[in-house]
Amino acid sequence: MRLAGILDVCRRRGIHSLRGKLTLANVALLAVGIVVATAVSLMTARFYLLDKVDTELQGARTALQSAGFTLRQIESLSELGIALDRFNGGGATDTDPLPSPSMVYVAVDSGGKPVALGPLQPTPRQHALAAAAKDPVVFAVDEEPRDVRVEGDRHRMVGARLSDGTVVLIAMPTEGLHEGMGKALRMDLAVGALLLALLACLTMISVLRWMRPLESMVETSSAIADGDLTRRIPSSRDSTLEVEQLRVALNSMLHQVESAYRTRERSAAQLRQFVGDASHELRTPLSAIRGYLQLYDKGMLTGPAERRRAWDRMNGEVDRMGRLVDELLTLARLDQRPELRFRNVDLSRLVREAAEDLRVQQPERPIAVDADGTLLVHADESGLRQVLGNLLSNVRTHTPADVPVRLGVERADGVVRLCVADKGPGLCEEDAARVFDRFFRTGGGARSGLGMAIVQGVVEAHCGEVAVRTAPGDGLAVTVTLPSR
Repeated sequence: MRLAGILDVCRRRGIHSLRGKLTLANVALLAVGIVVATAVSLMTARFYLLDKVDTELQGARTALQSAGFTLRQIESLSELGIALDRFNGGGATDTDPLPSPSMVYVAVDSGGKPVALGPLQPTPRQHALAAAAKDPVVFAVDEEPRDVRVEGDRHRMVGARLSDGTVVLIAMPTEGLHEGMGKALRMDLAVGALLLALLACLTMISVLRWMRPLESMVETSSAIADGDLTRRIPSSRDSTLEVEQLRVALNSMLHQVESAYRTRERSAAQLRQFVGDASHELRTPLSAIRGYLQLYDKGMLTGPAERRRAWDRMNGEVDRMGRLVDELLTLARLDQRPELRFRNVDLSRLVREAAEDLRVQQPERPIAVDADGTLLVHADESGLRQVLGNLLSNVRTHTPADVPVRLGVERADGVVRLCVADKGPGLCEEDAARVFDRFFRTGGGARSGLGMAIVQGVVEAHCGEVAVRTAPGDGLAVTVTLPSR
């Protein structure tokens, strides 16, 4: 029976559990093996035993024919055969005419009747054998022995033709052989049935033990479906290699799912916070512009000076909204990972130019620059200028104008490091961990806007890293690390 047929039987009989299917498949396969083995062994034994009987019969026939005896010459042989048959009990009763397994000789005339030789008459078994032969000549002509039934019992028989034409039938009973094979068959079937029952029990127990890890997987999946994302599939001593590999793979997948879920929740929270902060940032200039427009609409701005001041204030708020919108657009583009224009850029030159711009904007601020010579990096020049601009803008916004600033750039350990450090008030550890968040608000209530978030986005687009080193009263140092080339 093929495995597909076994599974089809399982479906028709309503066996849906893997444990039941495996048990039924094992029992069915063993049953097929027992049947095949029993059939092959019995057929082999029957062939061997019958071949042995046929060899003896053919040997007796060959010996008889090669001797060239006539009927008269074998009288003594026939008398001896009758005497032996009677001695073995062949003529004792008519109810048990064939108790002896020995070879039986009987001479028959042309009509197929047993021939009486001397004072001895043929025994009942010899009469029965002669009657079962019907046509003795056929047995004398055939080279192979034939099966005959004598009063229900099976015999193998051959015929030998004497030199005077008389046919002598030679037979050997095989009923004991077949009875022994029948007993062997019944024994094989009984032992096979016992083995099948034992296999079914052992399979159920083994599969139950091997299925425990799968049951743990089901319990863990149900717990995760109910919201417990921290659950994992425990290891088991009874698990097989394939089940253990499945457990490890599922735990890895569950870890990824949990991480993705946490990241999505965190991103959603950051998005809500970002939208709220952006709305708040845009609401302030819009409210100011709306207020001045209402004053103008109601005719409350009567003097030229008041109108000029309102006009300048509205332009300032419009510029503020424009910068905010530009920064939002920049962040949106960085999130989409735009294609940057990489080329060899002299980072030392950019640092010196940024320092000159800061001196023009704040002449009173002490500025130290450590960027002599040429230091080439493979990067997007406009992106690096934006990083420097935002870092120095952060210094201008959050530190007093007389606070010293140091700009430095160096190549070491296969990377390029750009550092912008000030001696301002610095940040606490909690604020430093969130300094790159969008619209980050410090513990003192000050907002950082989007400048540091843009710095982080540009640096990551260059496959670099950005880090801060700060402490309250110890200033703020921002270090940008870029690949060398």
